[in-house]
Amino acid sequence: MNIEKLRTNHLENPIGYLLEPASFSWIVSGQTVPDMETKVVLAADAAFEEVLFESAWLNEINALDFQPEITLAPQQRYYWKVLVQAGAELFAESEPAFFETAKATGAWEAQWITPGSSGEGNQEAQQAQPILKKQFVIEKEVASARLYICGLGLYEFEVNGQRTCDEYLLPGYHAYDFWQQYQTFDVTDNLKVGGNALGILLGDGWYKGRFGFDGGYTNLYGEELKLIAELHLAYADGTAETIASDDSWLTKPGPILKSSIYDGEVYDARKEIAAWSEYADDLSGWQQVAVLPDATDKLSPRLSPALKYVERLVPEVIQSPAGETILDFGQNMVGWIAFKAHAPAGTELGYEVGEWLQDGCFYNENLRTAEAKFTYISDGTARVVRPHFTFYGFQYAKLIGFDAAVDPADFSGYVIHSELEVTGRIETANPKVNQLIKNALWGQKGNFLDVPTDCPQRDERMGWTGDAQIFARTASYNMYTPAFYRKFMHDLRLEQEQLDGSVPFVVPMLKPKDAGAFMGNGAAAWSDAATVIPWVLYEQHGDLSLLREQYATMVDWVEYIRREDERTGSNRLWTTGFQFGDWLALDGKNPHAPIGGTDPKLVASVYYYYSTTLTAKAAAALGNQADAEKYTTLAESIKAAIQAEFLTPKGRLAVNTQTAYVLFLYFDLGPEATRHRIIADFEAKLLEDDVHLKTGFVGTPYLCEALTKSGLTELAYSILLNEDYPSWLYAVDLGATTIWERWNSVLPDGKISGTDMNSLNHYAYGSIVEWLFRSVLGIQANPAQPGYRHFYLKPAPSAQLGAASGEYDSSSGKIKSAWSILEDGNLSFAFEVPTLSTATITLPHCQADEIAGQLQELGLVQAEIVQIGDGATFTVGGGAYAFTYKPLKAYKTNYSIAMTYRELLETKATRTVIFDQLPMLKGNDLALNQLDSPFETFSSVPIVQHFVNKEVLARIDAALAEL
Repeated sequence: MNIEKLRTNHLENPIGYLLEPASFSWIVSGQTVPDMETKVVLAADAAFEEVLFESAWLNEINALDFQPEITLAPQQRYYWKVLVQAGAELFAESEPAFFETAKATGAWEAQWITPGSSGEGNQEAQQAQPILKKQFVIEKEVASARLYICGLGLYEFEVNGQRTCDEYLLPGYHAYDFWQQYQTFDVTDNLKVGGNALGILLGDGWYKGRFGFDGGYTNLYGEELKLIAELHLAYADGTAETIASDDSWLTKPGPILKSSIYDGEVYDARKEIAAWSEYADDLSGWQQVAVLPDATDKLSPRLSPALKYVERLVPEVIQSPAGETILDFGQNMVGWIAFKAHAPAGTELGYEVGEWLQDGCFYNENLRTAEAKFTYISDGTARVVRPHFTFYGFQYAKLIGFDAAVDPADFSGYVIHSELEVTGRIETANPKVNQLIKNALWGQKGNFLDVPTDCPQRDERMGWTGDAQIFARTASYNMYTPAFYRKFMHDLRLEQEQLDGSVPFVVPMLKPKDAGAFMGNGAAAWSDAATVIPWVLYEQHGDLSLLREQYATMVDWVEYIRREDERTGSNRLWTTGFQFGDWLALDGKNPHAPIGGTDPKLVASVYYYYSTTLTAKAAAALGNQADAEKYTTLAESIKAAIQAEFLTPKGRLAVNTQTAYVLFLYFDLGPEATRHRIIADFEAKLLEDDVHLKTGFVGTPYLCEALTKSGLTELAYSILLNEDYPSWLYAVDLGATTIWERWNSVLPDGKISGTDMNSLNHYAYGSIVEWLFRSVLGIQANPAQPGYRHFYLKPAPSAQLGAASGEYDSSSGKIKSAWSILEDGNLSFAFEVPTLSTATITLPHCQADEIAGQLQELGLVQAEIVQIGDGATFTVGGGAYAFTYKPLKAYKTNYSIAMTYRELLETKATRTVIFDQLPMLKGNDLALNQLDSPFETFSSVPIVQHFVNKEVLARIDAALAEL
């Protein structure tokens, strides 16, 4: 048995984080034995000689959210481990984990300081990004040293000439007007007896630099760069000392002449300060800092996971038809480029970046006003240079100032994102689908820089709440996200508290003095991040304390919508305020309007229902029965109002769009008696639309799942596998390496379709990966036993895809699911269930008796197997399982024109054969009226027979036979 992945508040060995309350989690894998008992031990030392907490030996223990009964002291390192015994014999013991608490609340000796004078002339002093420095002498051995630090906008630091951490863009991006995260660093090994120095670079970042819509705003959070820091020294003799930021610290303008999140950076090596982070006898030219009167009450221990280098890419060098030297990194990535420089003093070297090439030439007009450049001015020495206080979204970089012949090994693309473990992997028999899955993951990497942004490259890069909630479950399959989302939800809550329960469109919310429309709040699907993300985290990870922390956010958002409803007559519909609708859908009456064709009031009312339902579920999970009943009753009344307004008694939807059907079916909004009619009309709508999606941000995430729930899984696969516009694979075929903002961000001729709002790294439509995990692989959480203590395996094979396999490193352990359709037509499945979990497996199109025999061969003689429809369902414990059988339904079909037109339209390959020969049948009403007729009869259908003759049918039949 192995006990691993010990995490404190979802972080491994965190130092200086906000840990209130402390929550432990771990994973058990390997062999188990009967009558196991588990114990958690917490100590003040690594040897566990000073035990501070020890649980009893427990038969049942919450390994997803174990909270030790102890009051934690500030600035203390704790060690903990997990033990398992069987009988009285120790069976397994984990390696120790540790965490270290931050400073005591409000206890700051340090003062905020700023470069130069805080009076007149300060603006001039801060034109170049400044350096701050503190020298000090240590006269005895240091046992431990901690640096508590926050620099605004952004900071990097060195101790005695060395970087002491591998984090970048500190302190991250958060709602600085409400809280300011400080970081804690162990710098013990960087100090020495004698002279020491601490040097800090400051940059504008989000705090002070250009940021926002319409060209952006400056000084959004403050007009002065500032720093606060305390270096706590504990000496070997038991004494202690604190070196705090005050007016004794020094400053000089640094070599970074300009830095901007959008525009990039200019670095002049000629202006570097010798020994800026080292002890020096000569301090000439250094000026005294100014002390600011700013309070320290907004300072808080961090929640943000570290921003780090996670990958390094080496480019290919290409020469464009325009004579440009361009680096191609082969992947749309986020981070920056470091390069080797050795040029005469004063030489300017650099690059500007873009996502695409047009006609083989560099292009970045879709970045709008973002300059996205880096300029390095040489001092004549050889070195490797990089930016400090910016980041870029790009695949290509046009070199500036370099010779045409450059060595690609001199350039490195450093991928930067929040440090989150990759937890999900899928591979199918279709390489293009595999690329799509990879694109979604890279979109997440590129947009998870401390905040879940919409895009990482243009003059935006904001935490759009709609994108965040749409992608939340896909994100949580792809990566281990609870700590990341906890920080985002903390920002969201702080903003919400100022808005009477409403939630901004973007978090953190920008608050310029002349705010425009998009600085608003309170819109369906966007603001519903307040309820969707907490519930996704609970289902995926089972952390009840995290749900409890975020419950007030859920309640306040639902109550905000309820007040909006009551303001217009308590109709239990949401009909007020600005709405995004089905953003960027393709079915709007005005092709230039982005809200799509689905009534925004329907979208808003459905999300009113959805958020209320989730809040009721959260209340029940937390044991708040009164709230559970209250919000269940409210949800039922909203559902009834939606039916009365948008559904006829016989089941016809008043809004005839794909997204309307998706919402009704995904959220089970229709009465059971109307379900068959709604499904039939949905299918007809899709066939009318040539089995191509027209959905936007609201409909797309649920489209394929709604089809699978409705028994139309083959249509879901068909839509997934489309390669012409609009489709997911259209972008893949054009060379996309991330998810695009629009279905046609690039036109078939390789030209960018427009520059107004056109990101090539926009993860929202990557939410299709959720369906691939939940339905194709069938890995589904059980909210009654969250965190995959119990879960469902309900794969939905299709010959259109051929095979799929994947794994998910859940909070309870590794889950695997794989299926393939064998040459003889048999179905083959393989599953793996975590050691301490159970899974209910549903195998499609089989007899329970046949599967019962295979279960007995696996030694599961006690497993109860139930025939439900044409599938067999049974529950198993931890272990690996494999099944092979002849399905009741033939998955490998011999296609011919004897099949009905409906059957041939459902499958992408057969549909392609027909429309290649008969393009005039696309969306043809006369043909669609013959859906249940064999296609071979089309030669006798009036009017249709004019272009469907026997020769055409013969060609189609021959092509079908080859599939």
